Parts: sequence; C-alpha cells; structure tokens
Amino acid sequence: MEPSTLRTPLDTEVQTLLEEPTYRTLPPWHSLSVDGARELEDAVFGGKPTRSLPMVRDTRIAGPATDIPVRLYYGATDDSLPVLLFFHGGGWTLGTLDSADDICRELASRTNSLVVSVDYRLAPEHPFPAALEDAIAALEWLETAADDIGGDGTRIGVCGSSAGGNLAGALARWDANRKSPTILQQALLYPITNHSFETESYDEQADGPLLTRDDIRWFWIQYLRHPVDGANPYASIHRGDHADLPTTTIVTCGHDPLRDEGLAYAQRLEESGVPVRSQHHPSLPHGALSLTDSVAMADQAMDDLAGAIRANFGLE
Repeated sequence: MEPSTLRTPLDTEVQTLLEEPTYRTLPPWHSLSVDGARELEDAVFGGKPTRSLPMVRDTRIAGPATDIPVRLYYGATDDSLPVLLFFHGGGWTLGTLDSADDICRELASRTNSLVVSVDYRLAPEHPFPAALEDAIAALEWLETAADDIGGDGTRIGVCGSSAGGNLAGALARWDANRKSPTILQQALLYPITNHSFETESYDEQADGPLLTRDDIRWFWIQYLRHPVDGANPYASIHRGDHADLPTTTIVTCGHDPLRDEGLAYAQRLEESGVPVRSQHHPSLPHGALSLTDSVAMADQAMDDLAGAIRANFGLE
C-alpha cells in the first residue's frame, strides 16, 4: 500500500464527534490511575444498547482461576448459528462486557451469527498470560457447548478489537498449534501486534485521536510481567511462525498509532501463505467500529467487516 494512501484527512463526522464535550475533555488513559481509567471507560463506553437482537443473555463458564462471565448475542433465531468468540479492547487493562456491547450487537446482527463476548481477567492484577488462559478456556468450553447454546461447533471464529484483537490472534495461534484446530477464521480489529514502537504511525499519530502512543506504552507496562514477555509470540503476535493460521480479516485505520503494525501483520500472514483480507480505512481513527451509529464511514466499515466474516463462514 502506497504511503500516500494510508491516511487521508480525518472524517468530518468523526471531527464533529470529537468536538462534543464527552470526547473533547477525555484525558489520556496513561494520565490516570488504573481504577480511574476503568471508571472513566465505564462512564464513556458503557452506554445503553443501540441494536435490538432476538436474544441476549449472560452466563458464566469455568475458567483456569475463577468463573469467566460471558455474554451471548444471537443475531438470528436459527439453530446452529456460526459462532464468533469476541474479546473486547482496553489495553488488557480496561473494558467490560458492557463496554463492548455495541460492537457485539452490530457483529451479531450483521453476520447472522452467535457472538460470545468474554470478560477475561484484566492486568495489572492478572498480567500476561492470564487473559490468554481465559481465552483458551472460553474456546475449549465453546467446542463442547456450542450445540447446547444454539451454535454450530464446526463453524467457530475469533474476533477482537485492539488488545482484544491481540488476544484473538494469540488464541488462533494456540489453536493452530494443536493437532485438531477448530478456528475457521480470525477477524482482528485495529489489533496490537508487536511490543515495539518503531513505526511511522506511532510518530505520526502519537497524540491520537482517542488513543496515543503513551497510552499504548502504559497498557503494555500493565500487561507484561516483565519486558522480556514482550518477545513472546503469544504477546507480540507479529513474531514467530504464522503458516497454519486460519483465514484472516484485519481492519486498520489511518488515524491510529497501531495502523502500521496492523498492516505489517497482514503482510506477514500473506507472506506465510495465510488467506488475508486487509480492510484499511484511511480517514478513520482507532476504535472506529464503535462509532457506527454516528459516523457513516464507520457504519460502512462495519458492513465491510461483516461481509468478510459472513463469507468466511460460508454464509454468502
């Protein structure tokens, strides 16, 4: 992709949104305490549902340490729906089922799938690899329980945004290393892929919007037990072998410090022979897929993503 096409002027509807008081006064995440950042994240992103679905229900599953809350989003009333295991963003430090509710509802509705959102353990109380261990437990539960909850155990995908995209990618690698992998596809939405800050987009988009370079540094500090963990390919998913990973969709945005590492990961997978769809949106910021109700370009980006997920599930 030519450098001149990576970033175009910020979408005008996004600019208008960022001028609203909620976003205009939003402090950088790294300037807050962990508790303060979580409280703010809940207040800003834990809003009311915007998309009606046939059914949404909460349950809990057994985890490696404690029970893991999960939320089931039914995009259709059919039996044996394809299942998308979803992991929210928040730098492995923030985020709840409620903060990802909007994007999970959109994914379920637009893909006619069952989305299973996982409330994995957060850092720094539970550093790497705790979140990944919860993700593995969720996949193992789904492999045996899919039919009981109205899903199709032969059509399982993983999806996540930002740090959740990192977890989805790490889970796909763990699954690919098994004798009988079950994940058919992964969809990574502006994922964190590498414990490195040596990209042009980290410099160009150091001050955001919505996510800054210093925020991401802070999130990595919370997540890793020690900086050496940053070299682990289950933390930095860009590293290591990728040959047997499933069909992949990667969403990147022009106004995002994570842009270049997402694009580099897509290229790395393609070079390893993995079928990849790279969906780049040069006028949108990090987190754009949570803005579908107010930004037309974000709504179109969600449609593009949903189309890729449906196709990879064999639904069109």
